[in-house]
Amino acid sequence: MSSTNLRAGGTLHDAARQLGLGEVVVSRKQIGRWESPNPPWPRDEHQQLLTYVLRLPIEELGFRAPWDESVRPSPDGAVASSGRRLPTPPALPRPMAATTTQPATVGADFATVTEAHRRLYWSVAPAVLHQAVAEHANLGAALLAETDGVARRVIASALAESLLLAGRIQFFDLRRPEVADATFVRALQAAGEADDSLLGAAVLGHSAFIPGWTGQREDTAERMRAARTYARRGSASADLLAWLDAVEAECLTRCGDHRQALSLLRQAEEALAASPAHPGPEWFTWFSATRLAAFKGNTELAAGLIPQARTTLEAVLTSLPETDGKQRVVVLADLAAVEAAARRPDSACALLQQALDQLSVTWYATGMERVREARRALTPWQASDAVQKVDDRLYSWSATLSSLQR
Repeated sequence: MSSTNLRAGGTLHDAARQLGLGEVVVSRKQIGRWESPNPPWPRDEHQQLLTYVLRLPIEELGFRAPWDESVRPSPDGAVASSGRRLPTPPALPRPMAATTTQPATVGADFATVTEAHRRLYWSVAPAVLHQAVAEHANLGAALLAETDGVARRVIASALAESLLLAGRIQFFDLRRPEVADATFVRALQAAGEADDSLLGAAVLGHSAFIPGWTGQREDTAERMRAARTYARRGSASADLLAWLDAVEAECLTRCGDHRQALSLLRQAEEALAASPAHPGPEWFTWFSATRLAAFKGNTELAAGLIPQARTTLEAVLTSLPETDGKQRVVVLADLAAVEAAARRPDSACALLQQALDQLSVTWYATGMERVREARRALTPWQASDAVQKVDDRLYSWSATLSSLQR
C-alpha cells in the first residue's frame, strides 16, 4: 500500500461519498499503521474503501484477519488456502529474462486446458470451475518464467484468457466485482506479455461492466475508449466491435441514458449485418446476434418500451440454444419484468417459476439478480397466490441459505 495512492486519506474520503458511506475520516496516522509490516485488520467501512480505491481484495493488500487460520505462507512465499475462500489468481511476475527449462510443447499443452475451461464454463458450477481456472492461472504465471520465444507468447495468451474467464466468473457468476476488477488487471498484463490487442480489448470491455453497473459513467467511458483503441489496433472483427457496442449500451442503460444505449445497439446490429472483414478469435464465444438481442430487450424494458421489449425477448427465448441456461435465466426474468410492467402478474410469475427451475440446474448470480428485480416489480400483487408461490421458492430454506453462502 502507498500513502501516495491514498493521498493522506483524501482519496478515501471522496470514495466514501461515492459508496454512500457518508463522512469517513482516515488520518495520516491510520494510513501509517496500515503501511506497517503487520498492519491491524481494518474496520468494515475501511475495508470497503481500501478495496474500492486500490482495486485489490483486502487480503492482497497485506492484511490478515485475526480469526483466519486458513491462510498461511507457502514455502515459495505465495498464499495457500485450506478453507472455502475462493483462490484469487496471483499477480504476474515482473517481466524478466526467462530461464528456459520447459519443452517447446508446453505452450500448446497449457493452452489446451484453457480451451477446455472455455467450454466448461457453460455447464460446470461457477465456484467449482473458478477453483480449477484459478489454479491453472497459477501454473501459467509460473511457466512464464520458465519459457521463451513462441512458447512463452502462447502461454501468455492462454493465461490472459484464463484470467479473463476467472474475472467473468467472479463478476457475473459469483458477484464479486472488486475481486474481478483486480483479476482483469492481471489479465491485461498477460495480454500485454502476449502482445495480443484483441484479448486486451476483451479484457477492457469486461472491466467496463464494473463501474458501469454502479452508474459510474466517466470511469466506464474511459475503459470503453481504451477497449476500442485496442480493438482498432488488432483489426477487430465485426462481432467483437458489436459486442463492445453492446457492453457500452448496457452500461449506459444502467446509467439511465436509454436513448444513447439504443443508438449503440442499432449500430451493433448494423455491424453484425455487414460482412466481417476479419474472422473473430476462437476464444470469442460469449456473443452472437441472439445475445445482442438480449441486450436490446433489457434496454427496451428499462426505457419503458414494453411492447418492443416483449417482442425482442420472446424472439431471444425462442432462439437460445438449450445449452445456454445462464442467458435463459436472464431472459426469463426480463420477460417477467415486462409482464409485471404490463400489469400481468400471473404471466410474470409463470416466467419467474421457469427462471427458478433453470437456476436450480445452472446457478448464475446475475440471473438471480434479474429474478429479484422482477419480483420487486410484483410488489403491488404480493398478496396473490401466484406471487406467494414464487416467494416460497425464492425464499425456501435451501434457496435462502444457498444465496447467502454464495
